[in-house]
Amino acid sequence: MKLLIIEDSVSLRRSLRIGLENLGFTIDETGDGAEGLSMAMTGEYELIILDIMLPSIDGITLLQTIRAKQLDVRVLILSAKQEPEDRVKGLLTGADDYLTKPFSFDELHARLLNLMRRGGLKTISDVIRIDNLALNLQLKLLQVDETVIDLTPNEYKIVECLFSNQNKVITAEKLSTYIAGQYDLVSKNSIEAHLSSARKKVRAAGSELPIQTKRGFGYIIQGK
Repeated sequence: MKLLIIEDSVSLRRSLRIGLENLGFTIDETGDGAEGLSMAMTGEYELIILDIMLPSIDGITLLQTIRAKQLDVRVLILSAKQEPEDRVKGLLTGADDYLTKPFSFDELHARLLNLMRRGGLKTISDVIRIDNLALNLQLKLLQVDETVIDLTPNEYKIVECLFSNQNKVITAEKLSTYIAGQYDLVSKNSIEAHLSSARKKVRAAGSELPIQTKRGFGYIIQGK
């Protein structure tokens, strides 16, 4: 499930990203309204967490533009504005839900799950299959046919990130963030070592990881 966070608080974006990635979401983020609108207009996201008070373009204007383009995306407004008229304005503009700050992460997660259950939302399967490989996003495991591959947590996160973003080049920097968060660093050499180990384990089970290296750019799985 791919989710876009548009929130100008760096610390809040970081905590949301870490928490939601740990729950299996694929996260992009920005603190700028204009950049957020450009990202949202690609149509790649199933869910958007949207602040109202943003630089460049405010959240309400951003939401109006998204709805005018009839994008199939659920939008949860996350705002410090708590007055009833603010909630009404957000919902009438096209928000699917409205949560005020401060909030509990568990409530945010519950509201996102509720939005995911609503009809019409594009969702990905809990299992991503490529040839005889099956990646179970709920159980956090990779199988070759019926054989479970014993991946380390970092090996699994690399595979999960690439399987979930087929046909997109994923940089080493993005993989580092996916593994360790925005403020920690996993070196490219370490990523290569994790990937090499995962390849060997899959090869020993009679298959191949379909991950290609685009030298100077990053890594890609090209879907079939």
